[in-house]
Amino acid sequence: MVSYKRLSPEDVQFSNTAASEEPPEEVTEVKAPEESERPLLPRRPSCSATTAIISLGFLLLMASGIWLLGTIFWLHAPSSSAPHMAPPPRPSPGVGKAIPDPQACAGVPEAWRFDCYPERGVVVTRELCEARNCCFIPASSPPPVRNSVPWCFYSPTFPSYSLVSLNQTEQGEVGTLVRTVKTYYPKDVLTLQLEVLYETDHRLRVRISDPSASRFEVPIAVPNATEKASSPAYSVELSKDPFGLVVKRTSSGTVLLNTTVAPLFFCDQFLQLSSSLSSQYVYGLGEHRSSFLHDIHWNTLTMWARDAAPMELTNLYGAHPFYLTMEEGGRGTAHGFFLLNSNAMDVVLQPGPAVTWRTIGGILDFYVFLGPDPASVIGQYLEVVGYPSMPVYWALGYHLCRWGYGSSSATWDVVKNMRNYGIPQDVQWNDIDYMDHALDFTFDPANFSTLPDMVKDLHNHGQRYVMILDPGISSVQQEGRYWPYDEGLKRGVFINHSDGKTLIGKVWPGQTAFPDFSDPVTHEWWYDNLKRFHDQVPFDGLWIDMNEPSNFVDGSTVGCPDNELENPPYTPGVLGGLLRAKTVCASALQKTSLHYNMHSLYGLLEAKASANALRRILGKRAFVISRSTFPSQGLYSGHWLGDNRSHWKDMYTSIAGMLTFNLLGVPLVGADVCGFSEQSDEELCVRWTQLGAFYPFSRNHNTLGEPAQDPTAFSPLARAAMRQSLLLRYSLFPLLYTLFHRAHTHGHTVARPLLFEFPEDVRTYGIDKQFLWGRSLLVTPVLDPGVDYVVGYFPQGLWYDYYTGDSVRSKGEELRLHAPLDKINLYLREGAIIPTQRPNTTLWVSSGQPLHLISCLTEDGSATGELFWDDGESLDTFETDQYAEIVFSVVKNTMTSEVLRDHVEASYMTVETASIYGVKSKPSRVTVNSHDAAFSYRDNQVLTVTDLGLNLSQNFTISWM
Repeated sequence: MVSYKRLSPEDVQFSNTAASEEPPEEVTEVKAPEESERPLLPRRPSCSATTAIISLGFLLLMASGIWLLGTIFWLHAPSSSAPHMAPPPRPSPGVGKAIPDPQACAGVPEAWRFDCYPERGVVVTRELCEARNCCFIPASSPPPVRNSVPWCFYSPTFPSYSLVSLNQTEQGEVGTLVRTVKTYYPKDVLTLQLEVLYETDHRLRVRISDPSASRFEVPIAVPNATEKASSPAYSVELSKDPFGLVVKRTSSGTVLLNTTVAPLFFCDQFLQLSSSLSSQYVYGLGEHRSSFLHDIHWNTLTMWARDAAPMELTNLYGAHPFYLTMEEGGRGTAHGFFLLNSNAMDVVLQPGPAVTWRTIGGILDFYVFLGPDPASVIGQYLEVVGYPSMPVYWALGYHLCRWGYGSSSATWDVVKNMRNYGIPQDVQWNDIDYMDHALDFTFDPANFSTLPDMVKDLHNHGQRYVMILDPGISSVQQEGRYWPYDEGLKRGVFINHSDGKTLIGKVWPGQTAFPDFSDPVTHEWWYDNLKRFHDQVPFDGLWIDMNEPSNFVDGSTVGCPDNELENPPYTPGVLGGLLRAKTVCASALQKTSLHYNMHSLYGLLEAKASANALRRILGKRAFVISRSTFPSQGLYSGHWLGDNRSHWKDMYTSIAGMLTFNLLGVPLVGADVCGFSEQSDEELCVRWTQLGAFYPFSRNHNTLGEPAQDPTAFSPLARAAMRQSLLLRYSLFPLLYTLFHRAHTHGHTVARPLLFEFPEDVRTYGIDKQFLWGRSLLVTPVLDPGVDYVVGYFPQGLWYDYYTGDSVRSKGEELRLHAPLDKINLYLREGAIIPTQRPNTTLWVSSGQPLHLISCLTEDGSATGELFWDDGESLDTFETDQYAEIVFSVVKNTMTSEVLRDHVEASYMTVETASIYGVKSKPSRVTVNSHDAAFSYRDNQVLTVTDLGLNLSQNFTISWM
């Protein structure tokens, strides 16, 4: 690791008493230089001179031939407009054209070179680089491309901020940072306020802001600590000149954050903070298609919500600037980092290991979570952004959808076929083809005339109906004929151009206006529309799509202004090269702020409006699935992983997506089973249905024009295999429902990476072909075609085959498992007790069936488990104590249940059978509540007791001897 300026002891300020017994050294306050530039305001300054300089520079580059020799553009699909290029190079005032010391530059290892010229579409020459007073060292023969060692990087003496004053507060410290040398980006904020807040013993918050002008801050509720943590698990060290922040774990001395590795930038539209990482094991940073464990080899992850089919190295539907890192040393410790910022940004991972946060607005407001284990990190993160809501019970059933049913009759026929074949299904969906000319809050009066009758039939069979809604509201219907637009105009709910007129884009119905969900008036208008439509079609949940928001034109039908909002000095690596690419103008006006600031919040705010409206309409828990997401999303909705393809690779990458969103506080997540676009073959669809049965949110969805891929569309053998997988899911509903309760109340993950349960086993750190449900159920799906086996990793310990109870003792090794087409391998971890249930074709029926308890004994014969149970749909049952909670345990050949909280719902349930895996010898006698009971015992050490008839609301014991 290299610091851009080495720290000396006198430069370091210990900021908490745990780290230093001496009082902090008083820092003399220095008068800040006069500010001559003001922050960005919603105005339209001229950019003509800048544009001319850029064009001239670009032509000179082309003439030189360098651009033709090696430039490789990062864009996947160029926009119709050229992206705004980098600002012209200018020497930093006070430095002139001083070239960094070549020897000092050469001393910076490649892994620790922080990019000084991150603009895309530019071949960086020595002249351009040195104009920024940076080091220039070609690292390879061709010109540098995206995701490679930068040729132009900061010198060890590059100017930064200095800490000129520091004072104690009730929550921590507040200081002043001053920059005396301007950077090469416009509108430097030369004086900053630093706040170091010791919020809890395991949560540190740091805010760097402009004390002289208000700047945009993300409008989500976060805890407001009122006093300083008494025994923090971290120490904070502050260097003075240049300013830097070092956060260490007090128990081990591990450096979690070290911002001294590169200079701090805080310009009006360019904020940059770099830090070392404690290891190469980095997770989170959604939404991107990648492996679960991120590659840190010059990997740039851009965040700016975008309608784009999942592909690598592309900003996708949501933005989640949070990462979790497993620390070096094999102790299983972890920490997390969250930047509370919604502006477009690049997050650069490099092999130092190090990270750079590069955003174009707002402030630097970040948290460090100390864990110390990975599960605790996630819980601490969710304490800030909010625990996920408890889903309505039927959300955990099987969902079926496609674009292109064409009519309500065809949709209804699929439902009837599923019933006839005895295949579980809780929810039927429709895509936009149910609408009348793609208009929200309508249904096609010809092809979907029987839609209300179909929904009534679903309800009569204990099933539910979910429909799609897009945010775009048609603006071209005859006045008085389309209430949503007419009423929206009257109430002023739509996003406006910078001139105050309604911004018009283009989506499925043609020209459209976009609701501004940052305005409470819009929430009420949204509710009114939903209520009016629910009176016609009594839907049960909402699928909100296209809410990045997506737009078929760049910006609007009349374009966007040519200003610094549309063409900022630096544009992160967004698909299309422009902030407005396939969305609305960045300069558009919303109630809370500019769209420039609010863009990636759009899906979150629409989900909030939708969930609140559903609660009012139904009086029950809301079911919302959203495509675009942001931190706090789990409070209001689940998420599906977007428009995937019917490829084996897409099935594999869905596991990483599912695990990542569980880290991000959105446990109700899954991918389109069998793939959305292109044609799925039978083997792929069977294997994907097996995997999809273990997505927390399980939905089969298909695109327009492709053959049907619901389970009834395939051969009897495939159909039977899919049915078996779905019945298996339904039998595990008590376990899954309990896991969601733990997510809702404690911030636990539902689908869980192995490293969470085995953090000291480094071999689990990169596993994303297997996962756990909770702490105990290991899922090992087949992810390759033409095989009847699968290789899975089993961490050290005793594991039991879910189906048979056969045991496997692993040293921490890979095992080859038999996997015919009709089987997905499931194993249970020693020490677990899981509740299962006799399955049926709907959860409405299944949830009333008798329970079967499976106990998996450790070597010393112990096990524990729990069950949460309520009515499945009422609001706030946990918060109002309207639930039952039962814990199960096995100790010394006796299984007990203890009712911690009783509720009438539990009295309807019985425990019918119990299987105990790992009973080492055949018992001579089994008693249930001290009465002899019939039992069976198999050679694989499985004891089964049947015909129990035990009421769940009463304590019981089962003993064997």
